[in-house]
Amino acid sequence: MTVDEFDVSGNGCRLRALGWGSRSARLVIGFPGLSGTAERFRFFGERIGGDAFRLVALDPRGRGRSDTTPAGSYGWENHAKDVLAVADALGFDRFTMIGQSMGGSVAMKTAELQGARLDAVVLVDVAGRVDPGVGAVIAAEISRLDRVYESVEEYLREVSTDDLIEPWNEYWDQAYRAGVCEVDGQVVHRCNAAAVAEDRAYTSTQDPYDRWKHLTMPTLLLRATRELKRGCGFVVPADDGERFPRRVADATVVEIEANHLMISTSEAAAVAIEHFLSRNVAK
Repeated sequence: MTVDEFDVSGNGCRLRALGWGSRSARLVIGFPGLSGTAERFRFFGERIGGDAFRLVALDPRGRGRSDTTPAGSYGWENHAKDVLAVADALGFDRFTMIGQSMGGSVAMKTAELQGARLDAVVLVDVAGRVDPGVGAVIAAEISRLDRVYESVEEYLREVSTDDLIEPWNEYWDQAYRAGVCEVDGQVVHRCNAAAVAEDRAYTSTQDPYDRWKHLTMPTLLLRATRELKRGCGFVVPADDGERFPRRVADATVVEIEANHLMISTSEAAAVAIEHFLSRNVAK
């Protein structure tokens, strides 16, 4: 499927976007995780985008090819306002959100700000609190953001052998290639470390369960049933997976045999999202 690459401006920021599907289809906005870019949605975009749904995935501010804005301009609320501005710029009053990891937190904040505009929400392996061992794995991953590499291949060798993504495939190769660029003969990240730090710090200011009350629209939670890394625990612990449909009135939970990263290239996850959208979002 052909993918469109374009810029969208709004809320004082220019964002780079990738789009799959007909421009006249129902809008679905994809928002990636803490250090992710729109490329993390390519697998879903190729399977969900079409005549019924157009998936537009964003490079968040401070990531990828989007603008890096000043300190104090990050946090889930600012990202949610960016999402709303993108929908406005694309001419849609109503839309659906798919949020991967932190992107799910942004989706829940969007529901808090203007929930009436959301036809549905898909949370890709994010709900409430994470298991204690998850934080250390995330910290190790974002510690790379200030590093420089001699080549893209050196960087890819490092990330492809850290036991988080198995098997490595063309989607992950493309996503990680898109996350770096060459500057003065060295390879550096397109993800701003200060932006990531500010977003991560924002997490501690939020009640992870209070936000569930804003999910009044049909909501799909995809829960990864493999630990992020062996021995570290889950981003969505099993008890939260059980609690979620009891607390969120119109919720569906689907467990996916993958870890927190690999769920984004899971055929079962893509099928679950497509079925959910077809059932809950008007054509």
